[in-house]
Amino acid sequence: MVNQELSDSLFRKFSELIYETTGINIHEGKKPLLQARLSKRLRATGIKSFEEYYRYVTSPQNFAEFINFIDAISTNLTYFFREEQHFIFLEEIALPEILQRKEKEHDRRIRMWSAACSTGEEPYSIAMCVLEYLEKRPVKPPWDFKILATDISTRVLRVAIRGVYPEERVQKVPLVLRQKYFEKITQDDETVYQVTKPLKDVVVFRRLNLKDPYPFKGSFEVIFCRNVMIYFDKPTQQDIITRMSYYLSPGGYLFVGHSESLAGLKHDLIYVRPAVYRKKG
Repeated sequence: MVNQELSDSLFRKFSELIYETTGINIHEGKKPLLQARLSKRLRATGIKSFEEYYRYVTSPQNFAEFINFIDAISTNLTYFFREEQHFIFLEEIALPEILQRKEKEHDRRIRMWSAACSTGEEPYSIAMCVLEYLEKRPVKPPWDFKILATDISTRVLRVAIRGVYPEERVQKVPLVLRQKYFEKITQDDETVYQVTKPLKDVVVFRRLNLKDPYPFKGSFEVIFCRNVMIYFDKPTQQDIITRMSYYLSPGGYLFVGHSESLAGLKHDLIYVRPAVYRKKG
């Protein structure tokens, strides 16, 4: 049982490590939270002290535990169709605009990015929204639609790739979509909902630290980067927004969380409405 206090000096060391590697800013007020998350890793590894764990996790040969450490300090709160206004906007404004432009360009490729996708509810929600829209407007050849979904945490990505959710997690999914895109199954004597193949086929999950270089070749018509910028300081926010804007197609849309804004950051995006921005062009 871990029953010790995280010293101020060691707290600063862990905070600096987290900031340098992820850009996440752990301020003094989050010391109890960090201590609780670290205590879980000490129990899991059998390491006896925070100081010993710091030495262990910063050793290059222990990279696997470093990933577990990052997983432990990442905050992952999400649910299906979170901030519903974004999906209404996507269906009523963004998609018609994007598809009209693509038709003129004779381009059938649609790419979207769910950055910080957590356990998959966001990209699967985007996928349902877009697939429903495209199904009502069939074209030949059909649209080539894919979503890239990324997160820094391997733990949440495993959940997302598996695509199995307890009953309470799918309550916000409209019944017609739940029946169409989820299969009701029994697992460990509990009723759970498994994402069906048509939905899984359009979402590709990858691990990505938003602070690292982005390994993309093409651009995206839509980027969702919601409720993650609040964990970064201004310089890191500026770097991320600059790079995201670069990978956004002209006329493409960036969605941020409703508790976030790009105020004070330099960018070439046009404010459309709260938490929605559009790239010029």
